[in-house]
Amino acid sequence: MKNLKTLVRSAVFAGLLVGFIGLTGCSGVSPEQMAELENLRTEVSEMTKQINTLKSEKSKLERDLAERKAKLDQCEKDKAATKANLQKMGN
Repeated sequence: MKNLKTLVRSAVFAGLLVGFIGLTGCSGVSPEQMAELENLRTEVSEMTKQINTLKSEKSKLERDLAERKAKLDQCEKDKAATKANLQKMGN
């Protein structure tokens, strides 16, 4: 009995699903909806280009930052070495 109820529920659900798909398939897409879809596709394409441009810029800035950090580290090493040499000369 329980299996029969489950089977009936599944059949009703499947029938409703097929009905909804049939209704949406018959209604078609209006020209306004198509134009809106094209506008949205264009907007997505432009945003994707903008994202790629910003990612490229981010990578460049990260490389520049890494170079500057490396130079700063070298300057700190040179400063420490100079300071040590000055202390040796003072003694």
